[in-house]
Formats: sequence, C-alpha cells, structure tokens
Amino acid sequence: MHRFHLAFGLVTGLTLLSTLGCEDPAKDKPKAEVTAPATAAAPAQGGETLRFSATDSKIEFVGAKVTGKHDGSFGLFTGTVNLVGSDPTKSSVSVEIDASSLSADNPKLTGHLKSADFFDVEKFPKARFESTSIKAGGDKGATHTVTGNLELHGVKKSITFPAALKVEPGKTTVDAEFAINRKDFGLNYPGKVDDLIKDDVVIKLTIRAGTKPS
Repeated sequence: MHRFHLAFGLVTGLTLLSTLGCEDPAKDKPKAEVTAPATAAAPAQGGETLRFSATDSKIEFVGAKVTGKHDGSFGLFTGTVNLVGSDPTKSSVSVEIDASSLSADNPKLTGHLKSADFFDVEKFPKARFESTSIKAGGDKGATHTVTGNLELHGVKKSITFPAALKVEPGKTTVDAEFAINRKDFGLNYPGKVDDLIKDDVVIKLTIRAGTKPS
C-alpha cells in the first residue's frame, strides 16, 4: 500500500507539473499531417531555379519541457525552388540540412541534441525535404498547403503543412510555422522524470529564394 501511495503521488506530481509548467509553444500552431512517404512527381520542365541558404533564410525550431522552452536553429543548409510560370502549384522546393550545424540557446543542450539521445548527427549527418505537391489555400489563412518527404534522423515520412508563399520577379518567399511530433521521426528521448519533454516541436521556416547564388 505504501508503494501504491508513493507511485500515485509521483504520477500526480508529474501531472501537476505538466499542468503548471511552461506554456506549450505548439499549442496554437497548426500541426503537420504525417503519413508514409509520397512518390515525388516528375520535375516540371522549363522552371526557373531560385536558390536559398542560411545566408538569406532561416530554419528554426522551438522545443519545450515541463520547466521551460528552448529555441534552436540549423546554421548550414542549401535549397532550391523550381518556379514554373510564377505558379507555386506547378513548382517545387527542396532543401538539404547539415544536422551537425544545429545549435540551441544553451551550449550544453546543443551538445545533447546532437547526441544519440536526439538527432545523432554522427550517424545521420543530413536531413532533407523535397516537396511532392503544393496546393492553393491552407489552414489559418495560409496561401498554400505544402506536402513533401522529410528525411530526419534516418526516418523518411511525408508531411503536410500550411505556408505563406509569395512570388515576385526573381524572388520567392516561403514563411511557415507549424508543429510536428518528434516521435514520428524516432526522437524518443523522454527527458528527466521530473522534467518531461513535450512531443510536439514547432518548426519555423523563413525562406528567401532568389536568382542570385546564396
């Protein structure tokens, strides 16, 4: 009976900490739909190649645990937008990320995120995304809905998320902010018993692709 009360008290305490802990940054964000990898469409012919990198764009994330949240980003990545007829729905986007360029707002956390507990960057040095479709309209007033294959931590799945796309002469911008479940990509480390890590992570994309090399 004593053990039962001890276990019950521990569970109750953890539940209370989860309730009273930091505000979940993913709470009000659209959640990406995650499914089996999709077959990529054949590249459209005659498109204009626009390039982007960490020089002009950002790939950021926000994770949270019971006691607080942490911001992070990737410092090295390169990507292209194949723009066809100034029409995003006929176009595509791809990006390759150097996983070892990950950094967080705490040096100790940066090292832990790179370890086998999380991204295991030595074993999985690259992350990749390649769109398979871009449709007009989207959740929360987004201009478009983007679907593509994300390969992360050695796991490849299709994700669908809303984004704001804008096409200008020689330039295309993509802005998106959505949540994904880290466990969908095998990032299962739970955190400390008294400081559990939330499953959903916010992804923030600020892409500025242009005709000039990045």
